[in-house]
Amino acid sequence: MKSLNWWFNDIVTTMTVADESMTIELSMAELREIAGYAAACTEPALVIFERARPDDRRPRAAVDAARAFAAGAKRTKAIRDRAWAAQRAYQEARDAGQAAASEAARAAVAAASAAYLHPLAKATQVLHILGPAAHTARAIELDAGDDLGADHLEKARSLASPVVVGVLTRYPNAPRGRGRMGELARILDAALRDLANVRPGGSS
Repeated sequence: MKSLNWWFNDIVTTMTVADESMTIELSMAELREIAGYAAACTEPALVIFERARPDDRRPRAAVDAARAFAAGAKRTKAIRDRAWAAQRAYQEARDAGQAAASEAARAAVAAASAAYLHPLAKATQVLHILGPAAHTARAIELDAGDDLGADHLEKARSLASPVVVGVLTRYPNAPRGRGRMGELARILDAALRDLANVRPGGSS
């Protein structure tokens, strides 16, 4: 449970920052784009989870909530509720020894949390953008092998719109730690920042 607390602290806590230099620009339209990216990156995780636990639709409901927000729905308590439900699905899969399915449920939690990305220049905020893809890649590794996890990161790179990349580059680099998922997040972070440099308007 402790490993998921950082997601939910961002969801349920109203955050204030005394130093205005810590804030960044983030519009509602950009936030919806991030949520849509998160949902798209999580689709393979739902396949893994539902193969192992076909009667449990809680992770899918969490991703559907993120997708609905991306499409224009209001950011309501329903997103939080579905994220908490997906967290319980993660715990139950973990306790049943279903490692790939539990990681897949964490991807769904991350997708729902993307709607709560804060405009704060903190490295941990980057995981609201990268976490869904990184958890999904880790679920794929646990399910089918490391090479396929890397393939998913390449797909996540291709799914990132200029808006997603632009938002990411306003934040610090992805943080250290968090095991293999954190490593995957940093790989994707570097790839997307490189993409920003080669697209029109990039720095090189």
